[in-house]
Formats: sequence, C-alpha cells, structure tokens
Amino acid sequence: MKNKMTNVSNLSVEDRVNNRKGSKMTHVIFWSLLIDLMAFTMILPLMPALMDHYQKTDPSDGLYHYFSKIINKFQVQVGAPDAANSVLFGGFLGSLFSFLQYVVSPLAGGLSDRYGRKPILLSCLVGITVSYGLWAVSYNFAFFVIARIIGGLSKGNVSITMAIITDVSTASTRAAGMALVGIAFSMGFIIGPLIGAFIAKWALYSGNMYWFVLPALFALFLSAVDIIFIYFFFEETLPKEKRAKSIAASLGHAMTYINIISLFKFSAVQNLSQSGRESLIRLGLIYFVYLFLYSGLEFTLTFLTHYHFGFTPMHQGTMFFCIGFVMAILQGGYVRRIPTNKVKTAAFFGLLLIVPSYISVGAASTEILLYFGVFLYALSTAFVVPCLTTLASQFGGDDTKGTVLGVFRSLGALARALGPIVASISFWTFGSRVTYLVGAVALLWPCYTLKKTKFKNE
Repeated sequence: MKNKMTNVSNLSVEDRVNNRKGSKMTHVIFWSLLIDLMAFTMILPLMPALMDHYQKTDPSDGLYHYFSKIINKFQVQVGAPDAANSVLFGGFLGSLFSFLQYVVSPLAGGLSDRYGRKPILLSCLVGITVSYGLWAVSYNFAFFVIARIIGGLSKGNVSITMAIITDVSTASTRAAGMALVGIAFSMGFIIGPLIGAFIAKWALYSGNMYWFVLPALFALFLSAVDIIFIYFFFEETLPKEKRAKSIAASLGHAMTYINIISLFKFSAVQNLSQSGRESLIRLGLIYFVYLFLYSGLEFTLTFLTHYHFGFTPMHQGTMFFCIGFVMAILQGGYVRRIPTNKVKTAAFFGLLLIVPSYISVGAASTEILLYFGVFLYALSTAFVVPCLTTLASQFGGDDTKGTVLGVFRSLGALARALGPIVASISFWTFGSRVTYLVGAVALLWPCYTLKKTKFKNE
C-alpha cells in the first residue's frame, strides 16, 4: 500500500512538472506567434502602394511590364484601366502566397512529427526571415515576387504551433491553448498593419523613393528576434520515443491534407457514422465557400479604399486596427462564452451579417457608408470562423478531433489560396461594385445551407 501511495505521489509530481512545462511552452509559442504575425501583417496596408510603386518604377523589360504586356489585349477588350493591373497582380501574389502555405503547412507538420518541432520551426522562421531580407532589397518586381514565394514556402510555422499546443495540452486544457493562439492572431492583426503603415508614412515623408525598405527591415528585425527567442526559450515538446517511425509514413499522412478530393470528403477522419460524415462534409463545404468569397473580397478591400477613397498606407493601417480592435473585444468578451447549443445560431448570424457588409462597401460613395460596411465586416468576422470551427469540433471522438480540425484548417487555406485571384480578376474585369455585390449575394448560400444542416446539440 505504501509503495502504491508513493507511486501515486510521484506521478502527481510528474504531472505537475509536465503541466508547468506545458504552460511555459504555450506562452513561449504565444509570444513567438505574436512576433511573427506582427511582421507578417505589416505588409497588408502597403500592398496597393507597393503595386503602384512597381508599376511606375519597374524597368520596361522587367517582370511587371512583361506581365502587363501579356494581359494588355484582354485589358483592351474589358476596358480595364491601367491602375486595375495592380489589383490583378496583387491578387496573383496573395493567392500564390496562400497556395504555397496550403501545400507546405501539412508537410512541415509531417516533418516535425518525424524530426521534432524545434528544428522544423526554426527552419520555417529562417525562411521567413530570408523573405523579409529579399523584400528589403526588392528594387524591382521580380525580387518582390521571389520574396513572396520564399515567404509562402516558409509559412509552415502556424501548423507547427498548433501541433505544439496539442503536444503540451490535455483535452481539458487544449481550448485555453487554442484561445491564446486566437489572441495572438487578433493582436498581430491589430498591431502589425499599424506599425507597417506608420513606418511607411515616415519613409514617404522623408522623400525616400524606396520607402518600403524601412518596413521590410523592421519585419526582418522582428523575424530575427523570433528566431533567437525560439532558439533559447523553446524546449522540444515531442520526445523521440513519440515521433513518427519513418518519414514516408509521416509525409504520406500529410498528403491527405493536400489531396483536394480527400480533403473535401474528410477521408483522413475515421470512425464517423454515415450521417455524421455527411453533415461534416456539408459543414466543410460551407466553410470553404465562405472563406473563398470572404478572402477574395477581404484582399481587394485595400485596393478599393486606395483607388476610390484615396486611402494612404496610414489610412489602411488605421482601418485594420479598428477591424482588429472590434474583433478582439467581441472574441475575448463574448464569442468564447457562447453556449454550445447557441453556436450554430451565432455562426448563422455572422454569415448573414457579412451580406449587408459587402453590399455597403461595394456601393459606398461616401466614407460613412464605407465605415459602416467595415464595422459590420468586423462584427461578422469575429463570429464566423470561431463558431464554424467549434461546430466542426463536435464531430469524431477525442482521438480524431485533431484530424477533423486539421482538415478544416486545410480547407480554409485552400479557400484563401483561390479567393484573392478570383476576386481580383473580377475586380479587374467588372470593377469593385459588381464584384462586391455578386460576392454578397453568393454569400447567401452558406447562410441557407448552414440553416438546413443538423448538428448534435439540436
């Protein structure tokens, strides 16, 4: 009996040590992700001005004008102005970056399953830092494209972050860990765009022709700090005995997240009832269609405000700050407290709210109507993704929920890879008003389908 009590006591001490380590690593990852996201989002309010810059300064035989010549005959047919080319090129880069992230994220996760989290995480952060270094010397459009490609190929750190949270948490503490990740995203999208816009404004005020260098160097500085921080403070969370036995098996599992047909069918999720799988597939399609339309319109928002309302990078940064601030208040104060039986209603409310939001933005001829639409946009955004993700987490047992959410995230990444380029082509061809109004009408489909879909708690 004494030995048994001693073992229990030792186990309790071990659990406490593991819990302390888990809490410490969760907070380390929070700060790392926040630093990374601040650097990553600095470029968001600068994209329209960057595209305008390359349109004016790229050599006549450079990549920007090479692409312009290719699309020139189509441009004449649709009557698109030269300025709209910037939207098209920006959309191409946005989709390319997201597509590379969609491909590399599960592969980075698979490599970390075999070789450990820390070396793969550091490799991703080094690649991201290199991309910012290239951005800082992107005096022509070709270098900027290469910088974005390297950045997209290195953006597997977010998926590794999710795996680390899973490593160090239990079923009862995982929600708190994921909540910290959500807070890091909200804070990053509040602070980063404002920093980027402020530095760019200062550089432009100083008369620097290559005004983007200072924001790029600051992003490079933040990314380098992130590498040093992870190297010294992050402790490996996946011990060798728990790692995948072979790289082939690990990457083979990761490929199910890249295969589009398997992705939409949730083929990686085992032991689901037929009705449960059908509901999950429908929910995944709702999520994909929503993010496909949403991300496309979200990406073109900065171009719309830049061309129709003359927004400078500072205006853009302030707009992103306001959006992020509203989202952070709602998600921190209300959304995370929504009862399980009210989640579907909240998701439906958010989906429905995005429709008048985009109608207002697309039809806006005054800044008052524009800001009203942006406010509705922030309200909607605060609800939809967290609530749809919570609905997805109801499917499967404890041993498959991670797989369900992994497939769900991959569907979102694929939608974000396709949305910007499709919306930008529409913006370029038909203009912003038609693009936003058609997108608003199309968003009624996810609303209707969600309303008709049944879930466990109904």
